[in-house]
Amino acid sequence: MARKLSYKLAINEALDLEMRRDPTVILMGEDIVGGAGAPGETDAWGGVLGVTKGLNAKHPGRLLDTPLSESAYIGAAIGAAACGMRPVAELMFLDFMGVCFDQILNQAAKFRYMFGGKARTPVVIRAMVGAGFRAAAQHSQMLTPMFTHVPGLKVVCPSNAYDAKGLLIQSIRDDDPVIFCEHKNLYGHETDVPAESYAIPFGEANVVREGKDVTIVAYGLMVHRALDAAEKLAKEKRIEAEVIDLRTLSPIDWDTVIESVEGTGRLVVVDEANPRCSIACDVAATVAQQAFSALKAAPQMVTAPHTPVPFSPALEDLYIPSADIIAAAVAKTVVREHA
Repeated sequence: MARKLSYKLAINEALDLEMRRDPTVILMGEDIVGGAGAPGETDAWGGVLGVTKGLNAKHPGRLLDTPLSESAYIGAAIGAAACGMRPVAELMFLDFMGVCFDQILNQAAKFRYMFGGKARTPVVIRAMVGAGFRAAAQHSQMLTPMFTHVPGLKVVCPSNAYDAKGLLIQSIRDDDPVIFCEHKNLYGHETDVPAESYAIPFGEANVVREGKDVTIVAYGLMVHRALDAAEKLAKEKRIEAEVIDLRTLSPIDWDTVIESVEGTGRLVVVDEANPRCSIACDVAATVAQQAFSALKAAPQMVTAPHTPVPFSPALEDLYIPSADIIAAAVAKTVVREHA
């Protein structure tokens, strides 16, 4: 039975269900237990934004507060995964990847390949991504492209609570390392979520809006901006946009993307990451290579500018791709056809 649940609580529920199902699932991270057990405290803080709050009381001894050393506990989680556990390590902000990237890039991602398929590393690294939270340049980046570049890693970035629960359950059950990206500005977003356990397979995009005139591809928070743009285009310009939520960035569901572009003839890719070597570049290039004859106009990319994320609220709001900017890019592809 479905009921309304927030993105944050959907993640919490997925963790709870998987810890009940599988005793090898453990959680690691900074302050995920926090004040529990201290005088006056009966519950855990649940991390910086309370995502794991309440889990410590339900699963005592399986939530591990770690030192402020990402290289230490991410390395420990990868080692535990190689030894038969299924750790879920909270990196807090994906921006902190720099201090533990060697363990991810040169160890976890390569174990299966280097040991001829005999090694498994079922570790999930959860981390917050994205701007708009007034968290400044070192806590607001969309670094998803850096991980999709690495063979051996799976990269997930859900746009809603239903997908967050199903994709996290799939991530925990997967035998490969998964980077699970949670957009901090979606934590309060609610949608219908079944109470029971379910898993969403990797590599299956979701067509969240059907349309015949243009394909808009997005992920994470940008799915909602793309939907806003699509409604604006339909109302003001009678342009019907098809919106695709990638859900997973590695693997990517190329079949759904190509099939849509072959039907619409136009492509706009929306990505909150910086423009160079982004998911937007990857999708635009692949479509141009595999569906060039179907294109009626040059693919358009809507991304953040090639700058750090500003701390100024006014500048940060301009930094993040808006529905108006997406709509303008879509209109540009339609105008080009008639030029």
